[in-house]
Amino acid sequence: MVQTTGTPSDGSEGAHLGGTVAPAAQTPWSVQSDSTSPVPFFHMLERLKTTKREGWRRFDIKHGESIADHMYRMSLITMFAPSSLASKINIAHCMKMALVHDMAESLVGDITPVEGIPKVEKSRREGATMDFLCTSLLGKVEGGMAGQDVRAIWQEYEDGVTLEAKYVHDVDKMELVLQMVEYERAHGGEIDLGEFAWVTKRIVLPEIKTWCDEVLQERVEYWKSIGKTPKRVDLSEKQRVQQDEYYGNGAAP
Repeated sequence: MVQTTGTPSDGSEGAHLGGTVAPAAQTPWSVQSDSTSPVPFFHMLERLKTTKREGWRRFDIKHGESIADHMYRMSLITMFAPSSLASKINIAHCMKMALVHDMAESLVGDITPVEGIPKVEKSRREGATMDFLCTSLLGKVEGGMAGQDVRAIWQEYEDGVTLEAKYVHDVDKMELVLQMVEYERAHGGEIDLGEFAWVTKRIVLPEIKTWCDEVLQERVEYWKSIGKTPKRVDLSEKQRVQQDEYYGNGAAP
């Protein structure tokens, strides 16, 4: 039995679990490790449904998306790869990768660039968490094969070398841009989230760049329709370095 501080409905502070930072809340809860049943792992996944994406919280967006919300739409987006790309990739594998890539955030939380945590350290925390999830929770489930598969898919995304990984990295950014525009609309132009548009500069594949350009054009037209002009966002050199390191595809330097 592994116990950590916090219910699955809060991701505000940190407690340590297996070398990683676990979101904390009011009361202790626990999951059973070394089980031959996947049910303890299923319970752990609930934290992905209730832990909010941190970037939006900085703008005081109430009832923002959860980590699971983000990964679910990503998985669906991967299904719609243009034919020029679909012929080169395994779409089913990409769907799995989209659903796995932020799984470690169930315990470490959503670490964002503004927190100043180096990519190497972020990767270490998330890797340790994935080891816990895939070994301690899934290691004895059906011979541990499913856990090994999940761990390998997560590592493939983290390494960012395969075309599938590059595609899912780009879809990750695409989903962020979609949510950025949707929150601006939902708040009637009272919130300017333009700083997140920087991620589009890190998109690699031309097919995803085309999608993002369409969304950004929608944003321009929306702000024009309400008679406002979004502010120009000039990142500081420190912020630029943080964004480049955090959102760049591939292994941590």
